[in-house]
Parts: sequence; C-alpha cells; structure tokens
Amino acid sequence: MIDAYEDPGTPDSRSGGRYLWWLVARQPWRCAAGAMFGSVWMVLLAATPYLMSRAIDDGLEPGDMGALALWSGALFTVGAFNSWLSIMRHRTMTRVRMDANFRTVKVVVGQAVRLGAWLPRRMGAGEVVTIGVGDVQTISQSLTVVGPGVGAVVAYLAVAVLLLSVSPLIATVVLLGIPVIVLLVGPLLGRLQGSETEYRERQGVLTARIGDLAGGLRVLAGLGGKTLVADAFRRDSQRLREQGYRVGAVTSWVQALGIGLPTLFLAVVTWLAARLAAQGDITVGQLVSVYGYVAVLVGPVSFWVECGYQISRGLVCARRVVRFLRLEPMPDTGTRDAPPEPSALYDPESGVRVLPGRLTALVAEHPADATAILDRLARYAPSNATWGGIRLDDIALPQIREHILLADHESDLFAGTLQDMIRSFGGAGLCRYAAPPRGATSHNEPAAATQHDTALQTALHTAAAEDIVQALPHGLNTHMAAQARNLSGGQRQRIRLARALLAAPEILLTVEPTSALDAHTEATVADRLREARHGRTTVVTTTSPLVLDRTDTVHYLVDGKVAASGSHHELLDTTPGYRALVARDNEEAVR
Repeated sequence: MIDAYEDPGTPDSRSGGRYLWWLVARQPWRCAAGAMFGSVWMVLLAATPYLMSRAIDDGLEPGDMGALALWSGALFTVGAFNSWLSIMRHRTMTRVRMDANFRTVKVVVGQAVRLGAWLPRRMGAGEVVTIGVGDVQTISQSLTVVGPGVGAVVAYLAVAVLLLSVSPLIATVVLLGIPVIVLLVGPLLGRLQGSETEYRERQGVLTARIGDLAGGLRVLAGLGGKTLVADAFRRDSQRLREQGYRVGAVTSWVQALGIGLPTLFLAVVTWLAARLAAQGDITVGQLVSVYGYVAVLVGPVSFWVECGYQISRGLVCARRVVRFLRLEPMPDTGTRDAPPEPSALYDPESGVRVLPGRLTALVAEHPADATAILDRLARYAPSNATWGGIRLDDIALPQIREHILLADHESDLFAGTLQDMIRSFGGAGLCRYAAPPRGATSHNEPAAATQHDTALQTALHTAAAEDIVQALPHGLNTHMAAQARNLSGGQRQRIRLARALLAAPEILLTVEPTSALDAHTEATVADRLREARHGRTTVVTTTSPLVLDRTDTVHYLVDGKVAASGSHHELLDTTPGYRALVARDNEEAVR
C-alpha cells in the first residue's frame, strides 16, 4: 500500500478509463495476485460439484466406501484450501482498493496545492469536497474488477470445459446464455452513468452552498435573509433527492437483474439437465454436478454485473477527478529576479502606481474593481503590470511570492491553536523571524525563539488583537475551529491582519483590512499599521476616512480606472465623487 510520503506518480488524465487503468498499473503485482487468488478461488468453487459427482458415481452409487472416503476427503481439503484463498483474495483486494484510495487522495491534494490561489477561480469548493468525500471511495471500489472480475471470467471458462465433458448441449446453453444475461444488463449501466453524473454535479453544487451558508450564517441572520436562503437550499436539496431516487431506481434494477436473471437461468439449465438424466443421457452424479456448476456460475455472473455497476460509477467519478487534474495554474514563464531594491508597482490597465515605502489606498465605487487591481499587482490574474519597470510575468513566480503578499479579508484560517493559525502564512518574512541565521549554533536558538515571540506580539499589537488573546482560555495555545468560527467577524479580521503583518513582506497588499471593525478599533489599527509598516510598501483597499486619513497616497477609481490621485484631504477638497463616496454625502452623490 502506498506510503503517506511516497510519490504517487504522474496520473494519466487523458480520460476516466485511462485514469482507472493507471491506478491498476501502479500496483501490478498486487493486482496480479488479486486476480490469481480470485481465479483459483472461483475455479475451485466450480471444482466442488465435480468432486461431489465423483463421490456419488464412484463411491455412493456402487457402494465403494473407500472411493467415497477418498473423494469426500478431497472435497474437504479443497474446501479448506478455498477458505484460505478467500481470505487472501479479500485481503489483497482490500489493499488494492486502499492503495487506489490513498493514491487518488494524494494526486488530488497535490493538484490542489499546485493550483494554489488559482483553484477558487477554476473550480468551486463544493466540487472539490465532493471529489474528496465521495468520488475517491467510488473509484477505489471499482477496482474490484481486477480480482473477482478476472476470476469470474476464468471460472466461466473452466465451468464451460467441465460441462463439455457432461453434455455438449448444456455447455452450449450455458456458453450462450451467460453473455445474453450480461448484455441485458448493459443498457442499464449506460443509463446509470448518465444519472450518476447528474447526481454528482448536483451534489457538488449543494455542497458548495452548504459551505457558503456555514460561512455567512451570521451575516444572513443580520440582514434577515436566512429564510430566503433556507428556502433556496431546501429546493436544491429536494432536486438532489429526486435525482438520487432516479439513480436508486436504475441501481435497484441492475442489482435485481444481477441476482434474478442468473437464478432464473439456473432453473432453466437444471430443468434441461433433469430431462437429460431422466432420458438416461447423463448420470445422477452428472446431474448433481450440472446443478452445482450452474449454481457456482451464479457467483461469477453476479460479480460481472456488480463489476459493471462499479466500473460505471467509477468512470463517472474518474472523469471528475481527471477534469480536476487537467486544470492548470497561471503559467509561470518568468525567469528574471525581483528588483534588487524597493521599486514601484504599476498597473497600466487602471493607471495605479504604487510608490515604494509608502502607504497607498485604493478607493473604488465598486470594491471589486480595487480587488481586481490587487490581484493583478500580486500576479494572481493575467496583466501587464510591472515592478520596477519589469513585467511581473517576466519575474519568476517564487520571487514574487517571496516579496509580495496579498492578504484577503476573507482568506482561509486553518484549524489549530491560535498561534499556529497566525503563523500559517510562513512566508519569507516569517522565516526571518522564525529561523536562526544560516550556520548558527544551538545556543542561538533561544534568541531566535525570543525574536519570533516578539514579532508575534508586535503583529498582534499592530492589529489591536491583544484583547482576543487575553479573552481566550489558553491564550495563544487555545484551539481554534476552522475559519475561526468561534470568533466574531471583527476578531477574525484582526487575526488575518496580524498573520499578514507577522509574515513581514516587502510589499503588503490588503483588501478591506478594517471593514468589520468599530470606529475606535479601526482608528487604532490605522495608526499602528502606518507605524509598523513605515518604510515598506503597503496598499489597502478601503473607503474608511479613518484609514484614508493615515495614508500617504490615495487613488480614486471610477470604473476601474484612476480618476484622481493625491492625499485624502486633497481629494476631499477637489473631487466631489470621492467626497461623496468616503464622506457618505448622499446629496453630493446625487449631484
């Protein structure tokens, strides 16, 4: 089974079927062992009726107790050996399924890490969760075909050969009848794929909505929209349930025919064999063996139908995984280094120029316009933006990530202690606090730890978040839920800001860092942010006069373009639109 730290390999993402085959090819010896155990196990099941017929014809009917004991002993030995084979088959196939499960999890998680911040722009969270929760398990289950599935084919051929020695007529009926049964179930499997695909798509949408509801429940309650959203969620849930009923209807028919048709076929073949025995064409022992052979064939046929069902579902899920694996992050073709000294960022699309070492604000009539500019300046979206006169896409992406940090006010907060949550950025700036100088000896480690603790306390102070730590039962060691749901919106915002400040990037781009704070706390954060980031480049998007009054430069944006630039007070005096926006002057806005 794949090790937790082992490279899962490069998946074949050309199609769902090729991905399933890749999972088999990554563990060939284990799959071969499963096929061998499954084949021998099923063949010996078919050998049981033969041994029984010999015990009847050679021992019981002529009264030869020695022959009866011999064949009975052989029957017991084969049964005991087959029990051991069954255990080994199940154990091996469990390992095959677990390997496929863990391998798929690793490639999906690896792809999510590879996409990074680009992932939310390409695929919804609900669909990713659905892959991790449901599709992975279904894919691994579909690999059952490599064990019992192969064994079913071998057992079918073995029984056909044994039946030829009894009656060519019965062998012909069995050889032709079993494929007919499988073909009858085939159309249902195609219909199942369509229903299952639609069900999985609806499930992904509903999962995404659950996540949105969990994250915005307080806001919805405050706006009085909880009932409206709950009604929409109820309708989506009902549609998903109805689609689940459709999948269940097809599944029930597949499973019913998988058991019912072989049983009916068993009755027909037994009736034919009984007529042949009554006519004297076959012996009583052969009649018993025919019944046993066909009874044994019920298992392989049921396995075929079950494998077809599992493969059909596995293909649906594998296609979703392949579609995810085909996603590509923003191409990184840059080869140049970052500017060696603090330099200006420039976005030609909007006209925003961010001078080094200054606190700059972006004020937009539509907040999404300002956020889009920061995305371009941080190279999270394609653009012609430059840094020190060098196009951002000409600079190696790791260099940009090392120096430029985009802090979104809705960025994820990971479960763990509060201290781990704040340290989770772990960027270059954070490493400067956390790691001792290269070549330092162990006696320097306490000093480095002290420096890091000081930096953490400074970040908390700048974000006015000391009261959060003091209110928690274990301070920084208090365990926090994912997204810090046990904190208020304003507290979460301050924790996000402290995390960004602790990373200490050369250029910090922040989206609405104080939007959820009260006026007093907002003014405190604005003063401390200006002081803490003195001499380093910082950009904030905001319409708060308390923050704007502490900035060096303000860019006023209209339709995503710079309409005016200057200090906060200059723009208040010279730009009516800006004054109306930041001063909440409705009359001026009307004019």
